[in-house]
Amino acid sequence: MSGDEVVARLEAAGATLLALPSGGYSTQLRQMKFDIVHTALEAYGWESAVLRPPVPSAAAISAMDEAFGWLAMIPETRYVLRRILGARALVHPITERYLYPWRRLGAMLGADHKSVQRWHGQGIEMLATALVKEVKN
Repeated sequence: MSGDEVVARLEAAGATLLALPSGGYSTQLRQMKFDIVHTALEAYGWESAVLRPPVPSAAAISAMDEAFGWLAMIPETRYVLRRILGARALVHPITERYLYPWRRLGAMLGADHKSVQRWHGQGIEMLATALVKEVKN
């Protein structure tokens, strides 16, 4: 695999992760609450609709699990690279914008954004070589 293919797979995995429904069963106590109509506009659904991405397929979820499993190939001593690759993989499924741009990642890590870009490239190279070695074995 080349570095571009690794980046594409990680970004697809991040988009799949963000497209998964966040709701579900919880252990919190629920309280019955009736909706009260305050104005006539609210009565007929004139509020803007919330755009939600479609729920990913089972194959996309399996590919996401595989791609995020690759991050374990980076040694634990290089945990910053894991963190950068994981954060940079998060791409909004509708707008296709990164949740963590380079400058924001740099601010989080207390480093220059150019250094974060270089570290990202090193992490991608490390993953690509580890994947090539895995395929040969």
